Amino acid sequence: MTLQRVDGKEARLADYFDVIAGTSTGGLMTAMLTAPNGCNRPKFSAQEILDFYMLKSPSIFRQRPCPYLFGSNCGCFGNLCGPKYDGKVLHEEIEDNLEGIKLHQTLTNVVIPAFDIELLQPTIFSSFDTKSAPSKDAYLSDICIGTSAAPVYLPAHYFNNEDSNFLPQEFNLIDGGVAANNPTLLAMSMVSKNIFQQRENYFETEPAEYKNFRVLSLGTGLAKQQKYHSAKEVAKWGMLRWLCNCFVDMPIINIYSEASTDMVDIMLSFLFKSLEKEGKYLRIQDDTLTGDAASMDIATGENLKKLEKIGD
Repeated sequence: MTLQRVDGKEARLADYFDVIAGTSTGGLMTAMLTAPNGCNRPKFSAQEILDFYMLKSPSIFRQRPCPYLFGSNCGCFGNLCGPKYDGKVLHEEIEDNLEGIKLHQTLTNVVIPAFDIELLQPTIFSSFDTKSAPSKDAYLSDICIGTSAAPVYLPAHYFNNEDSNFLPQEFNLIDGGVAANNPTLLAMSMVSKNIFQQRENYFETEPAEYKNFRVLSLGTGLAKQQKYHSAKEVAKWGMLRWLCNCFVDMPIINIYSEASTDMVDIMLSFLFKSLEKEGKYLRIQDDTLTGDAASMDIATGENLKKLEKIGD
C-alpha cells in the first residue's frame, strides 16, 4: 500500500526488483507476485496474496482433533504412516490461481529452489535458466507444489515436464527448505552466474561486484530466543526423539532449517560489511514468536490475525 501511495495504485512489487526469490511458502509468494495476467501485468497484488493466505490457509492446514494417538492425522505417531496433510486443497488452489503460466513468463526474474528426492540433489527453478535448460521451464503451479512439499507435513510432488521441445524431464520434489531455507545467497549467485554467462552488462555490473547489489531479505519468523535442549538432555535420544520431541516439535527439522537460515544471514552480513556497504543488505526477521504464532501449520483464524499483526 505504501508503494501505491507513492507511485500510483497500479504499482506492484514485481516492478521494483530485478530478482525475487523464495523457498516453500516464499516460493508460492514469489510466483504469485510475478505471475502475469492477460495484460502482462502482475496477476496478484500483495494485498490479494495476503487475502489468499487468510482465506485458504484454514482449509489447507485443517486442524483436526486427536482423540487417538495412533492412526490420527495429528500428533507425531499419527504421522508415521503418512504426511500430516494430504495437500489436496493446496494443490487445487495453486493450480487454479497459476493455471497455464510457465516459468519463463514471470514479469521479473525469479529463483525458487526445491529438492529432488530421487536424485538426492537440489533443483533450482530460475527464469535465468529457461533458455539454457528448457526442461526446467515448468508450470509455476508444479514448481510451487514442489517447493512447498515439506516432509512430514505435505506429500512429495512428482511431475513430468512434457511440454518442453527437448527431452522431457521428470521431477520428484520435496520442500526447497531442505536445500536453501534462506534463498538469498542462492539468488545472488544466480544473478552472478547470469551476468558471467551472458557476458553483458545485464545488471550493469560485473559478476562478483556485490557492492552494487541491493538486497532485501524477509524471514517467516522464529520462536523467541530461549534455551532449546541441553547436551545432557539429547545425549540419550534415539531416532524417535530426534524426529519428534514429546509431540511438541521436531528437533532435527528445526535444527537443520534454522542453521541454514542463520548461516546465510551471517555470511551476507559479513560480506556487505567487508565491502563497507552495510546499508545495501537488510534482513527482516522476527525472533520473538511464541505459542501458536511460532508454529508452521496452526492456521486458525485467531492465529492468522495474530501473524498479520506481527507482520505489520
